[in-house]
Amino acid sequence: MSGVGAADTTLNPEDYKGFKLAIVAASWHTQVMDGLIDGAQRAARDAGIEPTLVRVPGTFELPVAATRLAEKFDAIVALGVVIRGGTPHFDYVCQGATNGLTDVSVLTGRPIGFGVLTCDNEQQALDRAGLEGSNEDKGYEATAAALQTAATLKQFSN
Repeated sequence: MSGVGAADTTLNPEDYKGFKLAIVAASWHTQVMDGLIDGAQRAARDAGIEPTLVRVPGTFELPVAATRLAEKFDAIVALGVVIRGGTPHFDYVCQGATNGLTDVSVLTGRPIGFGVLTCDNEQQALDRAGLEGSNEDKGYEATAAALQTAATLKQFSN
């Protein structure tokens, strides 16, 4: 199980005054996505931010939406879930989303919280979704990471 040695996710609203946050979330696997979105929105509230939620059909569409959102937001959280099946589709979607989101972040200078679960089965996704009984809350963690990075980068802006 991951989580050992995880970063501090404490969010102080004083650090995020005036920040704009977008959460872009895929629509597949409703129960898991509901948990991830709830965690992300909870983290935003803990930081004193009212986030904008944008839904896209699937995980593969996250990078293009994040690209557009990077024009208007200080940080973006990308949420999705891909569960391994019997074809290479899993590999292509995971690689496309990961590389795409990395490119968006590097090219725009906007932090993107990576809340894309890439799991072998549905139970692994449920265990990470921040639902009652889950071991981890990846929606919250991804949001904290994006906001903390945005706050750090803000120190170096003009």
